[in-house]
Amino acid sequence: MSESVSPVRQARAAADPEERAGQERELSSWQGWILFVASVGFILFHLIVLNLFPLETWTFRIVHVAGGLFIGFALVASWAPHPEKAGQRRWWLELLPMLAATVLIAYAIGALVAAYAMRDWIGVTPIPPWLFQYFGWSLFASTVIAIPAGWAFRPQAHRIVWYDWILMAASLAVAGYLLFHLNMLQFRAGVVPTQPDMWTILAGILLILEITRRVAGLALVVIAAIFIAYGFAGPWLPGFLEHSGYRADRFFTYLYTDNGILGPTTAVSSTYIVLFITFAAFLQASKVGDYFVNFAFAVAGRRRGGPAKVAVFASGLMGMINGTSAGNVVATGSLTIPLMKRVGYKPRSSGAIEAAASTGGQIMPPVMGAGAFIMAEITGIPYTELIVAALIPALLYFASVYFMVDFEAARTGIKGVPRKELPQVGRLLRRIYLFTPIIILIGALFMGYSVIRAGTVALASAVVVSWLTPFPLGLVGMLRALNLSARMAVQLIAVCAAAGIIVGVIGLTGVGLRFSSMLLAIAANSQLLALLFAMAISVLLGMGMPTTAAYAVAASVVAPGLIQMGVEPLVAHFFVFYYSVISAITPPVALAAYAGAAIAGSEPMRTSVTAFKIGLAAFIVPFMFFYHPALLMVGDNVTIGLNFATALIGVFLLAAAAQGWFFGAAAWAVRVVLFGTALLMISGAVVTDLAGLALFATALLWQLKLAPALVQRTAP
Repeated sequence: MSESVSPVRQARAAADPEERAGQERELSSWQGWILFVASVGFILFHLIVLNLFPLETWTFRIVHVAGGLFIGFALVASWAPHPEKAGQRRWWLELLPMLAATVLIAYAIGALVAAYAMRDWIGVTPIPPWLFQYFGWSLFASTVIAIPAGWAFRPQAHRIVWYDWILMAASLAVAGYLLFHLNMLQFRAGVVPTQPDMWTILAGILLILEITRRVAGLALVVIAAIFIAYGFAGPWLPGFLEHSGYRADRFFTYLYTDNGILGPTTAVSSTYIVLFITFAAFLQASKVGDYFVNFAFAVAGRRRGGPAKVAVFASGLMGMINGTSAGNVVATGSLTIPLMKRVGYKPRSSGAIEAAASTGGQIMPPVMGAGAFIMAEITGIPYTELIVAALIPALLYFASVYFMVDFEAARTGIKGVPRKELPQVGRLLRRIYLFTPIIILIGALFMGYSVIRAGTVALASAVVVSWLTPFPLGLVGMLRALNLSARMAVQLIAVCAAAGIIVGVIGLTGVGLRFSSMLLAIAANSQLLALLFAMAISVLLGMGMPTTAAYAVAASVVAPGLIQMGVEPLVAHFFVFYYSVISAITPPVALAAYAGAAIAGSEPMRTSVTAFKIGLAAFIVPFMFFYHPALLMVGDNVTIGLNFATALIGVFLLAAAAQGWFFGAAAWAVRVVLFGTALLMISGAVVTDLAGLALFATALLWQLKLAPALVQRTAP
């Protein structure tokens, strides 16, 4: 394959960490070094704690959140910065808030340093109460000044501005205070908090919401704000939403415990997410990830609609190690979308296909983005059982997307990429060993290693495998990979912490249990109606939110209700997980589809509607494994095999009905029959399968024999 059109080179240019866009800064000089050292140290800290020297749980999670905030405020500007132009900044407007915030944060930091010095160096205990009397208030005030200043004043593209220094210092101050009072906070938070506790924790919550706004947009922040408001508005709300309300000090301090921000979501982000993002960063730094894309080109590039099928394969491979649907779209779509447009796909279809395929990467084992880790944490089901259960539904989804793009290519006459522009299969097969890190990861998991140990072994194997490539990872390369890991982790750290706020409110107010009771009451009349309601709520909660946060919230609100209905926990959590994931391609707020539309240059809403159609099977698959858990590997092998086979035929017919192509152009009447046949085959019962096979044979006979003959007889 010629170097000028190499998919590897194009993919590398799209994913190169040096190619920055949006709100991410390109820091230079000493500020760049500070961020680099902080990022490398942050990831090394996690690897050491996870594998060598465990820390107390609260301590580890507090440091994890603080480090993510510190790096995030340094790396991501309050809004998209522009190159500096002389004379544009009006320093006289910034001077007063800058001085006020600096004095306040300096007082807070000084009080904290004095407290640690008195306790650890001088041995003064207890610490005089006056030392922290105004600490929380000054920390909160400096944060309240700095956050709006970031919105009001122009950020810089190549350096950290004063208000971000304030926020970085405030992030460390919050963690320092919590760690200093850790033993007491574990007993009094949410019960009998002090005023410094409340103001400090309120500052911490504001910091989390602001960094979430910067890295993930307003949707999750608005939802978190609504839940916080709900904590105070409960006495005035009707029906099952009503609760007695809470005092501000009890409410906010409760949120910063292991029932909220420091709970399951942060537990996952501080362990599995950081570890597997580091694994992904090492694969990216060694260009092994590029091999995945080229392998997909070699397998599917020449077939009709080749680039679209490459998107399906490559997004499945990359999605295993990529934490977000939209991130997966950007990583692989910057290559596949232009090629799809070049071979004849419309811009709208190109962006939609990539969005649907990339979203599927979040349900592809063994990594499944980060959702499987949260599911394991919440349910207590071993991770290996979860990834086995996820296999058939993921295969059904990707088979459906593959059929969709194949039928569209057949219907519109779209060809593949010429052989001369594709990688040579023989050369790629000689480098098949580059799949070793993924194989080692899967093997270690099923050999009984813990997820952390398996991930660490896979990480080490990625370094070793890189030595067999043109891009070996030496010391400098590994440091750069660690730096890239921290940058990639910031978004997920932020959204997990913000999701923790929502989970904390749900737990404190009990609204999740009351929602479960309502779902149970609906199920008494119709189980199907209850499932449709649960589906709608899961999708609604996930709109505009990253997968990790969407599932965490839906698992707290919807899954308990399904379990009360008598659904097995495995089935209930997979049900809400699927709909939380596919909210990324569900109009009107479809983040993955919007990312694809931005690359394709198409209209976002129409792209999201097309992505919805292409990913249609994902809306049916959860009902399939709800009624037939064999699709989650529950049951004997014969039942599992039969259900998988009939479900595969069902998604094939569903794609044929959606695209209007069934061994030739299908009329509307045939499409209706195909859709009905698909539902019969998908249901999995013997009677419906036999009826579906009969309809399938009838439709096939009509398409291959009767319809062409009828056209021939009526031709002039």
